[in-house]
Amino acid sequence: MYFVALISEIRRYEQLMSERSFNTVFIGGGTPSVLDADKLAFIVSELIKRFSVANDAEITVEVNPESITPDKLLSMRCAGVNRISIGLQSADDAVLGSIGRAHDRETFLNAFELVSKCGFNNINVDVMHGLPGQTAASYIDTLELVSSLGARHISSYALILEEGTPLYDAVRCGDIELPDEDATADMEDMGFEFLASHGYRRYEVSNFAVPGYECKHNLNYWHNGEYLGLGLNSHSAMRIGGKWARWENASALDEYIADVSSSRLPVRNMRDIEPDEELFETVMLGLRMAEGVDRAEFEKRHGTDIVTRYAPIIVELELDGMIVADETHVRLTERGMDFQNEVLVKFLDQ
Repeated sequence: MYFVALISEIRRYEQLMSERSFNTVFIGGGTPSVLDADKLAFIVSELIKRFSVANDAEITVEVNPESITPDKLLSMRCAGVNRISIGLQSADDAVLGSIGRAHDRETFLNAFELVSKCGFNNINVDVMHGLPGQTAASYIDTLELVSSLGARHISSYALILEEGTPLYDAVRCGDIELPDEDATADMEDMGFEFLASHGYRRYEVSNFAVPGYECKHNLNYWHNGEYLGLGLNSHSAMRIGGKWARWENASALDEYIADVSSSRLPVRNMRDIEPDEELFETVMLGLRMAEGVDRAEFEKRHGTDIVTRYAPIIVELELDGMIVADETHVRLTERGMDFQNEVLVKFLDQ
């Protein structure tokens, strides 16, 4: 039922998006690789058929190591997929067990080899630090493994406990203990230094790439660009009628299917973003990138120079070694990256 509803939603948007073009497609937000080969390929084909997708578009599918097969990968490749993102998290089997992952180190190794053999060379691997039972040595071992395999892109995130998940409940009850903040910070520093020394450039707070393999889809987010979300609980941002707007899709499966089945878009909470909020979004997202906020692009979009608009804050943060403002960009220093939330609060309060 969900697959049919998703295809129906894609087709509903065909006419509405006829004047827009897209240069990235990202199929994720769960485990799309649990679908069979034909369904995965059909989704990609429908997107390319129904929307104006650039010939050289970056088309990514997220997969879990235990759920991919040669048939799925070859079908995706034939449909136009050219980037695969594998959710590893850790190569330590004990750590994987503590967070309830269905794969182990060997399953990941087999999955990576399979992805490569099926002709994909633009491969991202997601890893995490600050996991239960994880040590710095375990984290570095994971990074060593992934880099030695030739992954072009590595996303390395600190664990964030999500309320309502089994792991959250286990930590709250004391059944599972996480590394403390200092240990997690040390782990992160060591890991990021390792990646830099092995040819991966930190182009965003938690993302590293061999030069030329930065994720175009995520870069669009961080440039506060337009995107259309399709499917259950997806989010969108676009300029409509001259106003910047955001909305989300229904998060309840029965509501989503009911809307699409009744020829309604499953849109919820659509709202216009006020200019000051849009301006802050551009700062907040842009400062996630190593290159920072492009001053010319900022002024073109918002009608004001970022340094002029936030002069007192930028001077204060420059003196504190958190930010650098030159003729073309405003960007965080390494120290600023480590204290990003504190930096952004200052902009928010302006």
